[in-house]
Amino acid sequence: MGVETGSGQNIMNWRGKFLFLILSLASAPEVFAHGGGLDGLGCHHNKKQGIYHCHRGVLVGQEFPSKDNALKTEQGSQEQLTKPLKGTARVVDGDTIWIGNTKIRLHGIDAPETRQKCISKDRTKYNCGKASTDALRVLVGGDSVRCEGETFDRYRRLIATCYSGSLNLNAELVRQGWAIAYRRYSKDYISAEKEAQETKRGMWAGEFLMPWEWRRK
Repeated sequence: MGVETGSGQNIMNWRGKFLFLILSLASAPEVFAHGGGLDGLGCHHNKKQGIYHCHRGVLVGQEFPSKDNALKTEQGSQEQLTKPLKGTARVVDGDTIWIGNTKIRLHGIDAPETRQKCISKDRTKYNCGKASTDALRVLVGGDSVRCEGETFDRYRRLIATCYSGSLNLNAELVRQGWAIAYRRYSKDYISAEKEAQETKRGMWAGEFLMPWEWRRK
């Protein structure tokens, strides 16, 4: 009985593996036709359909005959973004937001990273990256945000100065001590940083690593 049972199980296992192989081969063309991961534009080629389509960035949801067509469309979109961009902002972290399909990096400032820890004035560790993000969310509130910028960085983020009403969000986040003047790229917010440091606001109330130093750890 033991031998017969084992033989029956072997036959069933073999049949199962054979069926799995057939199904895998049948679905393979569809898998490989899709074209793999996304490129720098947030797009890729669908070889089966012969189109170039986009999942992220300013071209999200669009399809093109070729990458060249997509690049021309993206260039036109970027030229349009030299005009002020206005809308509801979704805060990513202390120096990054989305408006619609455009990701925006706040010009001239550097906020602590999402997982970055700092030391408070009472010598306890806290998540200053989250505190910075929360501070920007409070500043944005439910109002429409206006961003002004003309250039994109290597991550295809619009580099911009953003406003909630007349309030400069970049400057105010530095003034509150939840971002640093990013001197490598701009000297616009050095005075706001000095004010935060002298009055021990935000991160300046305790101790912290500069965000660019923390990223190198």
